[in-house]
Amino acid sequence: MQSTSQQQILAVNDVGCGFDKAQQGELKVLDGVNLTLKEGEIVGLLGRSGSGKSTLLRIIAGLIKPTEGHVEYCGKPLSGPAEGVAMVFQTFALFPWLTVLENVEAGLEALGVAAKERRERALSAIDLIGLDGFENAYPRELSGGMRQRVGFARALVVNPTLLLMDEPFSALDVLTAETLRTDMLDLWNAGSMPIKSVLIVTHNIEEAVFMCDRILLLSSNPGRVGAEIVVPFPHPRNRLAPAFRQLVDDIYAKMTARKQTAGAPRSELHIGSWMPAVSTNLLAGLIETLAVAPYHGRADLPELASSLRLEVDDLFPVAEFLQHLGFAEVSEGDIALTMPGRLFAEEGTQARKLRFAEMLLRAIPLANHIRTVLNERPGQRAPLDRFKQELEDFLSDQAAEETLSAVIDWGRYAEIFSYNDQSEMFSLEDVEA
Repeated sequence: MQSTSQQQILAVNDVGCGFDKAQQGELKVLDGVNLTLKEGEIVGLLGRSGSGKSTLLRIIAGLIKPTEGHVEYCGKPLSGPAEGVAMVFQTFALFPWLTVLENVEAGLEALGVAAKERRERALSAIDLIGLDGFENAYPRELSGGMRQRVGFARALVVNPTLLLMDEPFSALDVLTAETLRTDMLDLWNAGSMPIKSVLIVTHNIEEAVFMCDRILLLSSNPGRVGAEIVVPFPHPRNRLAPAFRQLVDDIYAKMTARKQTAGAPRSELHIGSWMPAVSTNLLAGLIETLAVAPYHGRADLPELASSLRLEVDDLFPVAEFLQHLGFAEVSEGDIALTMPGRLFAEEGTQARKLRFAEMLLRAIPLANHIRTVLNERPGQRAPLDRFKQELEDFLSDQAAEETLSAVIDWGRYAEIFSYNDQSEMFSLEDVEA
């Protein structure tokens, strides 16, 4: 940690965020979120897709106004972008027509800093982040890791009190991301950076344990702080240490835990449930991997993610979708194939399609709904908009499009309906009953 001071930098108080849907009232993205950030801390926001991590970060940055609650920065209410708060983005967000030096200077120029001071501070930040010698290079000449270093330099040059990072390493290859994490932690622990606190959004559990002093787990739909985990290990941290691996396993278990209510149905899905884009190839590949040695039908999720080089946001949607379909069970950080899953692994292509179709129609209400509507219509055809408008009563426009796209792919694979992208029309044409 950079400081022993306990001065509070940030306080998020009962923050909620949502938007109005015609028939469903307000659709909440965040609900009753509370968190604090003190000087000398790196705090991680960890959660799956749909937990509102990035929305919360943008509220804290003053880019989005919450519909409920309020944010305090350095003891004062936050009403917009605040001086002393900087952000590093996932996608670098550099100006391609500017050099490295000009990109780093851009923020200072917007603040009205004089040219001489602007140049001195930018050169100092570039040197600090390890890009000395590349001042006159353009973004197109740089690797992904170097472009992200420019993003860090641009954030640090304004001497921020609070640094916000939105999945800053997720667009990089494994080795480059590891180098950047380590370099940043070295600078932080040496007290070389002007920042006093860091808040990082991530979907990488191991990254959170490696970097953070505390980790906040966000639940989904709507996003709430479900748990707070203190990371007790000093820096530098050994990823292979048994205690480190155990904490990673414990967090996996918390993130895969499902609240069960006595007598409640197995699936909580309905027609308006958001569906992730899980490819049938990835689904079949995971079933096949689990079915054979060394797993023989059951695997530890952290171990599986490591061996397959999959992040949380890649692995969890597939694992949960397998559970929704009834091909697997996920609990306490483990995934185990059910009997239908084991049979699927052994079957040929056509038998797999038939089994997938049966499970899809039984488990995914939207897929069953589309098939039912088509069966009931005289021409056995229906436009995309008919279902899109229905979904938009429950979901944002983007989420409705994502859900329909996912269900279209699954329905085509299962051959329960056809879809023509040019006419945007569903039909039972060329589909055997």
